[in-house]
Amino acid sequence: MSTENIEQTKWYIQSLHRYNRRKTVTAKIGDLYMGSDYPIRVQSMTTTDTMDTAGSIAQIKRMVDAGCELVRLTAPSINEAKNLEVIKKELAKQGIFVPLVADIHFTPNAAEVAARIVEKVRVNPGNYADKKKFDLIEYTDTDYAAELDRIREKFTPLVKICKEYGTAMRIGTNHGSLSDRIMSRYGDTPLGMVESAMEFLRICEDEGFKNIVLSMKSSNPQVMVQAYRLLVKTMNENNMFYPLHLGVTEAGDGDDGRIKSASGIGALLEDGIGDTVRVSLTEDPEFEIPVAKKLVSRYIHRANHEDINPIHQPLDKWDPYRFQKRGTPETGNFGALNVPRVIADLSNYKSITEAILSEVGHVYDASLDKWHMTDLGCDYVFFGSTLPGFMLPNGLKGIYHYDVWTSLPDKINNFPHYSANEFLNSSVFSKTLNFIEVDNTTITTDLVNKIKVQPNCILIINEKHEHAVAAVRNFFFQLADKNINVPVVINVSYNSQDLETVMLFSSTDAGALLIDGFGDGIMISAGEVPLKRTNDIAFGILQAARARISKTEYISCPSCGRTLFDLQETTAMIRKQTDHLKGVKIAIMGCIVNGPGEMADADYGYVGSGVGKITLYRGKEVVKKGIQKETAVDELINLIKEDGNWVEK
Repeated sequence: MSTENIEQTKWYIQSLHRYNRRKTVTAKIGDLYMGSDYPIRVQSMTTTDTMDTAGSIAQIKRMVDAGCELVRLTAPSINEAKNLEVIKKELAKQGIFVPLVADIHFTPNAAEVAARIVEKVRVNPGNYADKKKFDLIEYTDTDYAAELDRIREKFTPLVKICKEYGTAMRIGTNHGSLSDRIMSRYGDTPLGMVESAMEFLRICEDEGFKNIVLSMKSSNPQVMVQAYRLLVKTMNENNMFYPLHLGVTEAGDGDDGRIKSASGIGALLEDGIGDTVRVSLTEDPEFEIPVAKKLVSRYIHRANHEDINPIHQPLDKWDPYRFQKRGTPETGNFGALNVPRVIADLSNYKSITEAILSEVGHVYDASLDKWHMTDLGCDYVFFGSTLPGFMLPNGLKGIYHYDVWTSLPDKINNFPHYSANEFLNSSVFSKTLNFIEVDNTTITTDLVNKIKVQPNCILIINEKHEHAVAAVRNFFFQLADKNINVPVVINVSYNSQDLETVMLFSSTDAGALLIDGFGDGIMISAGEVPLKRTNDIAFGILQAARARISKTEYISCPSCGRTLFDLQETTAMIRKQTDHLKGVKIAIMGCIVNGPGEMADADYGYVGSGVGKITLYRGKEVVKKGIQKETAVDELINLIKEDGNWVEK
């Protein structure tokens, strides 16, 4: 048996070291084909009311012009489902033949109407045949089997219609809307998400219906990645090879939405998983398309990459289906229970001023001759060979090339940066921290032996391999093989001048590793991108991976025809008044479908419950119903204050 096949029997993909697109069967969605024999498709969802035919058509046209290959519209009732036929005919008159998808929650009757009209229906196993009440129920095996029979009876008519009409189906599990039945047996877990989908998938297979796509969405990229991997493994064990739709649900807007989406989606794309992508931003849907296209563009020719050498297999302690941070000893303020550290790369600057440090969160007030650090203040600065012309603020440490460091009088607050060869040949070291830049090829026996006897080492992995996530993951496997447990900083570097490209690629390359529990620090090197932006991105990646919380987190749905208020405007308004509440998670949901369930682990929820009406949640508990939207933000702030979680700006 080849190495590739050995890996396939143990892991969720064919190889952990070579990019291979996961092999799938083909789903036919009208005239669009989806699966591993075809390009990764890009799609989005309208935000208009589906009964607004003209508005929906205008928005779909903008989406298609942006490159959208598949358009989803909400169908909360039979009326909207029927109007999909009107929209479809009007689009055809304008020469637009993009496949349409009906998005279904709670309404099997609407699904059965829509399945006769559009090319695809999306059903959510958590609410297609169940109502969520957050009840914990003890099921006997007999009771559970009876529940499955009930679901089969409710779901089978739609399966038969899809089979008759040639309509594709997405079985779309969402982390936040698992049924009480699944929650009672499996808990709020990736395993529960997978089993929720498999119940519906087994019914489809029993009926001989196989034109299926699946998804495992969560607003938490860590949970999302684990669930997709576990789904792939489960399908492999059952000889199922259906295409997968990737997405981080309720990702939010702006940088946060892009970083969170890239961390989750990118981690899976790196492993060859995914056949269609939707980036869920709280923005107009046509703005989602360029982001998705940039994410998938990296993998068009990825299969041609050079081999990763030398190959190291993961040890049993690495579990891709469960988060476990790599164990390291505490070294300075790296490793062990410390949060990952942020190192700002200023090594390309020819001179360093106080104003430059303000770009990385350390602000100098000349009138008071004092420094102050923001919530996004970096922990270290890599100066390279450039010396700042002033004393660094307390708490900020400098890292210098080894030959420069040796000449510095202050070796307490400044630390050396060695190449692998410099470290091997040196006899002078810091008593506090020694940074060594390495890659897969430099971990020689001599280097290993010296690292083991020299205390206070921090490795900086700067891997240039095209298949970087797999290469750096292999680097961590190599460290484990050689019994090296020192802390590691992940350094990602890019030559691109495009901010969004750097944001998406670094979120993929560093975020994927942090989601897997690898990395005790992050450094982004992108000389063409403003320093402040790379610093913000670094903190954003750590937050998306749940590795270091440094600001308010917003779980914001991307809006759809169900939304009961202007989601973008409201999100901006709430963000403006609460973005200083470090560590507080606020969910902003347009309707009850994306309400208490979809909010997952948010501390507070702001949910549309009627036209101009808002319901406020504390966790999953309703606190106030039917609040006028004009006063709802103030009421939310009052609730946060009542709980003692408010601080003044």
